[in-house]
Amino acid sequence: MAQVIVDDVVFGGAKKVLIAGPCAIESEEMAMQTAQKLAEITDKLEIPFVFKASFDKANRLSIESGRGLGFPKGLLVLRNVKEKVGVKILTDVHETYQIEAVSSVADILQIPAFLCRQTDLVVAAASTGKAINIKKGQFLAPQDIRYIAEKAKSAGNDRIILTERGASFGYHDIVFDPRSIVIMKEFGYPVIVDVTHLCQQPGALGGRTGGNRKFAVPFAKAGLALGADGIFMEIHPDPQNAISDKDVQIPLDEAEKVLKSLGF
Repeated sequence: MAQVIVDDVVFGGAKKVLIAGPCAIESEEMAMQTAQKLAEITDKLEIPFVFKASFDKANRLSIESGRGLGFPKGLLVLRNVKEKVGVKILTDVHETYQIEAVSSVADILQIPAFLCRQTDLVVAAASTGKAINIKKGQFLAPQDIRYIAEKAKSAGNDRIILTERGASFGYHDIVFDPRSIVIMKEFGYPVIVDVTHLCQQPGALGGRTGGNRKFAVPFAKAGLALGADGIFMEIHPDPQNAISDKDVQIPLDEAEKVLKSLGF
């Protein structure tokens, strides 16, 4: 399997990688607090770490849903986090016009699950030469993610990471089919398991996503046991007051205990 190397973080190497942070950037203070604490924990536990957060949650169900600080303000926060905390940064791109600015800050560009079939977005992101994390859409069979990876590779970039984030089941449930890890690994790219989004119940709370975070640790253990190269986990200082994914994000004060239980 090919490795994807982002400075001192190696996807597909001997150590499993943690991609973690809040769902959305709600304030610079919150982002800094979370990044600093996670950097301290992962340094202590010797876990390769990439900080994630979305500067704009553009794919919300309801017009009333919070989106975070938006573009470009949220991106400036990520730049400050990178410079002051010294962590690698992963964030989403939703539009091709964002890519140039985002690639000047982020170490890894993420293609959101809902947008993984958007050819121009995938190719434009890959054309930057940055590492690309492609989230498998909830509507996509794991066998079909290879075609999305081929779109990125067509731009001359093979620094591709694939992320399993579940499959739609009925109208308000996401389910985790562990076969996805095995299938996606066959394509030769590092595979990450997005364990908190696997806990979602999209739209179950009337225009808002519900879910149950208690399944995140079992999902993570299953994914790692099946050979996943890392874990994607949303972690927030105060999940119950988060603007998104409040029922599935892991509380920051529980992060060290959770990570120790996974045996990275």
